Amino acid sequence: MFKLNLVKRMAGAITQFLAITLFTIFSLFSLPALAATSKVLPIPEADFKGKIGITYKESTPDFPQSIAAPAKAPNILLILLDDVGFGQTGTFGGPVDTPNLTRLAERGLRYNQFHVTALCSPTRAALLTGRNHHSVGTGVVEELATGYPGYTTILPKSAATVVEVLRQNGYSTAAFGKWHNTPDYETSAAGPFDRWPTHQGFDYFYGFLGGDTNQWSPALVENTKRTEPPLNNPDYHLTPDLVDRAISWIHAQQSVAPDKPFFAYFATGATHAPHHVPKTWIEQYQGKFDQGWDKLREEIFARQKKLGVIPANAQLTLRPKELPAWDSLSRKQQQLYAHQAEVFAGFTAHTDAEVGRLINAIDQIGELDNTLVIYIVGDNGASAEGGLTGSVNELKVFNGVPENPEQLLASLDELGSPKTFNHFHAAWAWAFNTPFQWTKQIASHFGGTRDPLVVAWGDRITDRGGLRSHFHHVIDVAPTILEAAGITPPTVVNGVQQQPIEGTSLVYSFDDPDAPSKRTTQYFEMFGNRAIYDRGWIAAARHGRLPWESVSATDFNEDPWELYNIATDFSEANDLAKQNPAKLQQLQKQFLTEARKHNVLPLDDRILTRFDVSSRPSLIAGRTHFTYYPGAVGIPEGSAPDLKNKSFTLTANVEIPKDGAEGILVTQGGRFAGWSFFLQTANSPTHTIF
Repeated sequence: MFKLNLVKRMAGAITQFLAITLFTIFSLFSLPALAATSKVLPIPEADFKGKIGITYKESTPDFPQSIAAPAKAPNILLILLDDVGFGQTGTFGGPVDTPNLTRLAERGLRYNQFHVTALCSPTRAALLTGRNHHSVGTGVVEELATGYPGYTTILPKSAATVVEVLRQNGYSTAAFGKWHNTPDYETSAAGPFDRWPTHQGFDYFYGFLGGDTNQWSPALVENTKRTEPPLNNPDYHLTPDLVDRAISWIHAQQSVAPDKPFFAYFATGATHAPHHVPKTWIEQYQGKFDQGWDKLREEIFARQKKLGVIPANAQLTLRPKELPAWDSLSRKQQQLYAHQAEVFAGFTAHTDAEVGRLINAIDQIGELDNTLVIYIVGDNGASAEGGLTGSVNELKVFNGVPENPEQLLASLDELGSPKTFNHFHAAWAWAFNTPFQWTKQIASHFGGTRDPLVVAWGDRITDRGGLRSHFHHVIDVAPTILEAAGITPPTVVNGVQQQPIEGTSLVYSFDDPDAPSKRTTQYFEMFGNRAIYDRGWIAAARHGRLPWESVSATDFNEDPWELYNIATDFSEANDLAKQNPAKLQQLQKQFLTEARKHNVLPLDDRILTRFDVSSRPSLIAGRTHFTYYPGAVGIPEGSAPDLKNKSFTLTANVEIPKDGAEGILVTQGGRFAGWSFFLQTANSPTHTIF
């Protein structure tokens, strides 16, 4: 036995020596790389230029040349936070300390007129494709898809992602965190995987596919396989895990191919509800929100002017009548709601620290100056979906189950912990969106669509710490990346003719703060909330349903339109509709033109009916019997039996050992909503709903 082991070790050593030797030889005679961009992807392979004889002695080899990114193409780090308000971070005048975002802004540029779509999936689809969200079938989140062209939530092959273009032009690519661009009925182990990250241009993916996840116990996927967070780490939190994975991938990629640029897409689940964060971060903000949301708005507004991130003549917009004044609340309510904001602020600060750790890791390997960092601080404005009380368990809210004040107060000290799935009062979202009107979902006003943008790129940006007020939109990021990388936007990708890219690069603004904005027109729409911007003017119509409501009681024809000249009215404070009806009428017609052009129609304000999984293609349609075998875990709702509001029978075939057994046989859902069928003892099968 000893001799056999020795032989194995010697063989292993010889194999290792040969591997190192071969690696050295191939390093010395590495293949030349082909630096090229093409309007057709994949780049066609060159013809064989060698010579074929009868034997190798009369022949000349010619290896196919590998594709390399254009000379001096930068690494790209694209960061996207979730549900963040314009006035949330200290970098833009908010109450939350964000030193890492500020440090990045001081070595780059702040943009104060950058816009998103008012909801997460649509913003991500527009971001990655460079086309408007309805133009690529994502006019709404995946879970509310309908069969209209602008609302299928199926990214068309005619709109290849910027990531796929980079990958086929010599970039290494990876995504970490929230995806939310795969139809919910395609997210099971059965696929298909065409619209998963690894089939949309990413070499590697680690994160979650849905709209939100439990930060303490996330529903994770690695590439196309469900995976679990470590069970032996009581301090586990998703954001540090994502950062660790991103750093590890970048280190490995740069160790093996230091001359090959990388594209890393880092999209946290933060600060989307549930607001989960270690308690030490919450404690840092104790007492910081006791003044309430009305006073907080005034404080943020003053800091924004002092920092210069809003114009000196900007006006603070009024509180909507649908939100209560802070002074109208009881002392217990104020105590509860102030703590909700403390938790949210801690979540934001924790996120800044973790993103800072990722940026520092790139800096430590000497690559930060060679990395174009595009940091979008929110895929929409802060979220008012917590309603007029906030929530301990947001899943109750989604299912129409109210939480009374006693339940909320009883869980006060547990907010942010693994025991809650929490959200805050809607008025905090309005406050964190200072100085604008409204919140997430409300695409008609900047509270839903305007978020901070920070861009840094080493010495390529000379006006370090500068401010840019060019009007831009999330569709402009993809063409910015392509121009910075020196890559031609393709007209054909993988055999499919491409839709025109609708975005406009921001690169021109890097060097010229006074250049006129190249984006002159942009429409906005979500759930019937709609607006149209054109050359300094914007017309806006807020539809009746509020973000925390499930049903709209108003007709689209009854929606009042507002008119703002944002060239002189930064925050949309002065409605000019009555003073200038001709301009308003012109913009209303222009909205319909853009809506028809980009598949926005039909306007649709439905929520509950569109949440019904049976209204979409499904692996479960028409089935009344389901058999699950060992290993069938992590089945998403869109592919699982819909047992809500109906009777059903559960049968389990089990083998009971002689000494008895206990444990779960099958469960659907989790700690905050669902049911379980289990053996309490060998002879007592039990069903419970939680």
